[in-house]
Amino acid sequence: MSDNRSFREWSRIFVASSLWVPIIAIVLGLVCGALVMWIGGYNAFEAYGALFDKVFGSKYDIGETVRTITPLLFTGLSVGFAFRAGLFNIGADGQFIMGMTGATLIGIKIDFLPWIVHAPLTLVGGMLIGGLWGALAGYLKSSRGVNEVISCIMLNWIALYLSNYLIRTLVLKPGTQRSELIRDSASMSIRWLSSFMENARMDWGIVVGLICTSLFYIVLWRTKQGYELRAVGFNPEAARFSGINVPKNMLKSMMIAGMFAGIGGVFEVLGVFHYQVISAASAGYGFDGIAVALLGGNHPVGILLSSILFGVLTYGSAGMNFSASVPTEIVRIVIGCIIFFVASQGLIQMLYKPFMARREAKRKEAA
Repeated sequence: MSDNRSFREWSRIFVASSLWVPIIAIVLGLVCGALVMWIGGYNAFEAYGALFDKVFGSKYDIGETVRTITPLLFTGLSVGFAFRAGLFNIGADGQFIMGMTGATLIGIKIDFLPWIVHAPLTLVGGMLIGGLWGALAGYLKSSRGVNEVISCIMLNWIALYLSNYLIRTLVLKPGTQRSELIRDSASMSIRWLSSFMENARMDWGIVVGLICTSLFYIVLWRTKQGYELRAVGFNPEAARFSGINVPKNMLKSMMIAGMFAGIGGVFEVLGVFHYQVISAASAGYGFDGIAVALLGGNHPVGILLSSILFGVLTYGSAGMNFSASVPTEIVRIVIGCIIFFVASQGLIQMLYKPFMARREAKRKEAA
């Protein structure tokens, strides 16, 4: 009887929690990906094995996987933080770009400071520029009533072309389509760790990302300011009636979200490439951050875990392509399937709850 009671209790906890939804979504996404590979004539077991070998096959691959996870973590935190405040930050891509640009300009133009000052200054500068770019969308929303989705989309394009203009006119390396290298005093690379990881591009980004994950939780769930932000996200009218300044909190939430994305852009320059390229399109980290936040349930721990998953799938797709001859687009299909099932929580509940009910009924009969 005690065993049956324990099973029922754990079953209720599992069904009531939101943790099982992304877990089942991941499994269903991988199954759907396997079906697509099977339809295309590929061996799914071989493909997933090649993905695993690519990610964990060497120290270099592990380091590069961590490098791939880092920007996804920052943009996921950016989108998730804004979601918690009731805002859809589709502008993380532009904030990421502005963080890169700020870090590039500060990292190149300032050449008289030691590393202990220059590197933190460059980090903070890029972070603030990304935050201000997010605050611009927050201001338009809070004071003018402009939908943040529309303004963020427009600001993404403005950020891309403004960044290209600034790089071309201020720090362009002659004869190329990229900036000069940042000063060594601004670098955030960890050279000894890169050497240990077989020259993988290791930097302080993942460490700062874990700190930001903790700050996300502390700010939202352990401070008065975080309570106000979440209250605005739950019900702006009720928050306004209780005396909370809704426009001010909207502005704050978008600025903090922009700072998270801006830090991600900073480490792309200071820790990975050490320069910025003039490009016709963005790398898309901000849009991938939407999927990361959605899969993580807009919770910092969930976002951390989902960024790991997305990073593993993204980097491991090269192994699927090289070793199993599976097109990398298959990985995007897997990710798309995972997002679909996460968004379709009602469908998962419909499939899962009858199964649990039958299991519990059998336990009662056996008792």
